[in-house]
Amino acid sequence: MKKTILTALALAPMAAFAQPVETWHAKTMGEALGYTALFGLVGAILVVIGFKAFDKIISRIDLEGEIQKGNIAASVLAGAVIIGLAIIIAAAMG
Repeated sequence: MKKTILTALALAPMAAFAQPVETWHAKTMGEALGYTALFGLVGAILVVIGFKAFDKIISRIDLEGEIQKGNIAASVLAGAVIIGLAIIIAAAMG
């Protein structure tokens, strides 16, 4: 209890100087559409870069070659990597 009160007293002077923070959130529909397009493009580029990096890391398997041969396991692996990357990138952008 004492620690909470001391913390509040220590932070009180900082609160007096706090200024409202300007956010990047869209204020118009046009800005919202622009941000959506921008984040979508950046996200897609990051997914492609991440997939290419994964393909380089697993050098024992030519993933794209196996997919072209019709290897379903390679296709499932590639799909899982892409979905996983998309989830991670979306969480980082959100």
